[in-house]
Amino acid sequence: MTGGLVQQVPALTDAYTPDRGDPAYEVTHYDLDLDYKVSTNRLAGRAVLEITALEDVRRLVVDLVGLRVLKVSVGGRAAKWVHRGPRVVITPSVPLARGERTQVAITYAGTPGPVATRWGDVGWEELTEGALVAAQPNGAATWFPCNDHPRTKATYRLAFECDSPYDVVATGALVAARARGSRTRRVFEQDVPMATYLATVHVGHYVRRALAPADVPIAVVLPATREREVMHDLERLPAMTSLYEALFGPYPFEDYTVVVTADDLEIPLEAHAMATFGPNWLDGRRRHERLVAHELAHQWFGNSLTPSTWADIWLNEGFACYAEWLWAEHADGVPVRVNAATHWSRLSRLAQDVVLADPGPDHMFDDRVYKRGALTLHALRVELGDVAFFDLLRDWVAAHRHGSVTTDEFVSHVETFVREIPPVDGDGDGDAAGRRARDLLERWLWATPLPRFAQPA
Repeated sequence: MTGGLVQQVPALTDAYTPDRGDPAYEVTHYDLDLDYKVSTNRLAGRAVLEITALEDVRRLVVDLVGLRVLKVSVGGRAAKWVHRGPRVVITPSVPLARGERTQVAITYAGTPGPVATRWGDVGWEELTEGALVAAQPNGAATWFPCNDHPRTKATYRLAFECDSPYDVVATGALVAARARGSRTRRVFEQDVPMATYLATVHVGHYVRRALAPADVPIAVVLPATREREVMHDLERLPAMTSLYEALFGPYPFEDYTVVVTADDLEIPLEAHAMATFGPNWLDGRRRHERLVAHELAHQWFGNSLTPSTWADIWLNEGFACYAEWLWAEHADGVPVRVNAATHWSRLSRLAQDVVLADPGPDHMFDDRVYKRGALTLHALRVELGDVAFFDLLRDWVAAHRHGSVTTDEFVSHVETFVREIPPVDGDGDGDAAGRRARDLLERWLWATPLPRFAQPA
């Protein structure tokens, strides 16, 4: 489908999602105005992307999957475009100079649905009564035009209109709602920069409950018929939040929302200041509390500190997995060293063929990445001791709050931090300690054999 000349799609920089993202520009703000009809699963919208050219640009590539482009303009002027597969190649009437800011407006419509990937179906998903978005890693383009890569983050305004009997929850603060006839229009604003894969919307029949008392406002959005089981299983979430604030630093957002769908879901999902569970994960028996801990930890590791490339996925999953062990020790008395020893033993019996710092697209969601990532942090904790280790984590989180991070940046941060730790009784070599910490991390991150712990912690 074309509104201009066919163009060659440029080569990209991320081998994990080669059909997503354009490094030639960044989006600083998305303004989305969407209209959704639940019964027909019909979505129509207009997206305005405020962009900055990162180099001289003669064409832009925008990601959009399964939906039809109707009109495109750049800087208020009609632009030529061609839509092939998941890529919309746009040729502005006037090329953009490096550093130039402008707006790209795209009108589009269609029947949204998930996109098939090597990691399963991701993106927009119809439910029995409603819909949701589960976009990690490359499903954001199934519902809005975007530069779908975590390396740049943007603020958002989402106006979403749909059938009035349905409730709508989305990433961002609800700032306006107006019912008109059989339709309700809600406006959400997200002022904290967010990666595209963390944007979501939920449509369904829900009630809203608060978890209190809590230092961070926590809302639970759920089917009324599931309230007893869900609220039981989330009862300790406020205490979990308090623990993570003590260990990792202040909660990075204004509030936290847990959405529980009416339909069972294969896995829980994180989004910006939000987590999504199917009722199969919160069944009143508190069997899956580690996953509640895992998704909450992503608010620090993944959502506030977001990986610059998908090769850095361990910075999300390894940290969230380690947070599970920290909660288990605090709440249930299971020492972290016991979880570490158990999972080290299990990993030692598996193939030693995953490089943690670059596992490859086929292994980025492999459980070995999660567990080896957690073990890497535990090995660092053993090396540094508890006080220095948790001081380091809080310093890392504070230094990169609401930013994008890489493995190399983490290793450098650790080395610098350790070098500056005052020696005990004036005895010690900060440079040598920093080199030891770097060497330890490099064995865990870049070598395939599973290292041994020096001692339990």
